[in-house]
Amino acid sequence: MAVNTSATAAGLGDFIDASPSPFHVCATVAAELDAAGYVRVFEDRPWSTTVRGYVIRGGSIIAWDASVLEGLSSYAPQPFRIVGGHTDSPNLRVKQNPDRTAAGLSTVALEPYGGAWLNSWLDRDLGLSGRLAYNDGGRVAHTLVRIDEPVLRVPQLAIHLSDDRKGVHLDPQRHVDGIRGVGESQPLLEYVADRAGVDPDAVLGWELMTHDVTPSRIIGSAGDLLSAPRLDNQGTCYAGLRALLDVPRLRSGGEDGQPRGIAMLALFDHEEVGSGSERGASSDFLVTVCERIVGGLGGDRDEFLRIMASSICASGDMAHATHPNYSERHEPSHHIAVNGGPVLKVNQNLRYASDAIGEAEFALACRDAGVPLQRYIHRADLPCGSTIGPLTATRTGLLTVDVGAPQLAMHSCRELMGADDVAMYSAALAAFLR
Repeated sequence: MAVNTSATAAGLGDFIDASPSPFHVCATVAAELDAAGYVRVFEDRPWSTTVRGYVIRGGSIIAWDASVLEGLSSYAPQPFRIVGGHTDSPNLRVKQNPDRTAAGLSTVALEPYGGAWLNSWLDRDLGLSGRLAYNDGGRVAHTLVRIDEPVLRVPQLAIHLSDDRKGVHLDPQRHVDGIRGVGESQPLLEYVADRAGVDPDAVLGWELMTHDVTPSRIIGSAGDLLSAPRLDNQGTCYAGLRALLDVPRLRSGGEDGQPRGIAMLALFDHEEVGSGSERGASSDFLVTVCERIVGGLGGDRDEFLRIMASSICASGDMAHATHPNYSERHEPSHHIAVNGGPVLKVNQNLRYASDAIGEAEFALACRDAGVPLQRYIHRADLPCGSTIGPLTATRTGLLTVDVGAPQLAMHSCRELMGADDVAMYSAALAAFLR
């Protein structure tokens, strides 16, 4: 039976527009969870038994639904069924001493984050987002920053000034600073602090980044495409969130026979730079949360280890659709269609974590969701990207399968995907979770 999902392309566009930074992704997800009756818990406090809860660590968030245990007279061990993803996207980030003046213009020193496709950031109206840390009466506090106005712009060099009129090579040190105005301007951090309602003199630290302020749009003559920033990987953040929130309705509606497993959504920061942080997929975040959930529900350490051995993670990240102008860059016989359904990603050199058992689990979920499944292989003569899947499998020992939804222009400032793929992707993830 096909799964009915609450996910839509317009909903994804709204989600992205509300979430210009990883911290805002967590805030957007948390607001939806709060509305659905989830309870936020904190890592530095004792945890009580929480059937539906979530925890935030910086720009990462983990949420779970253990409603499968409701109504049972005693605790019964249940494996975790996890949808993983990442909250960060490639962009241009503000340096520590950002204010500069050149050629009579006020500029902001920017640095590429992750594998940003730099040319796509030129000639865009850019806002600022992130968070400020500040002195609040002798303790460190922090607040989110979101300026959706065109504060900066990185202009392209005129074609008449290039060497061969075929474009220029962008030096990430010299060519991506943003122009802010003419002449001297108010120091950037002072400006941002004023907009955030914080005393500029109290600011102690910051993580600020740029984002395209053009809203997401449904486009195409038939309205079957979604143009948006940060589809990689907020497409998974949104689809996974809707899947998690759909689980109780799907189970109570009798669409799934016997329910199984604790449904979980785990979204990590810093994937685009290797995940090596206290809140990245290489950290202890997922392991410790799972162990504390088991403990809070009445299980011991041995039971936790047995549960992890029977659990599974679908590592969700966006997938490469076949580009119509560059079809030769794709593996023959493995073309991926826009609006063609979710994508299973396999790499023999373990750039993806999928193995036969994980592949079968996700294929079964797609069948149960009533959506087609596409299978992706990267060309053997091109370097293959990776994601949180291999890291999660290594760190936790979980059976892991790498999946995604097809898109074009990955790592560009503006990306493109099929409008129908949003619902199909979320439906497959919901079937996987339940």
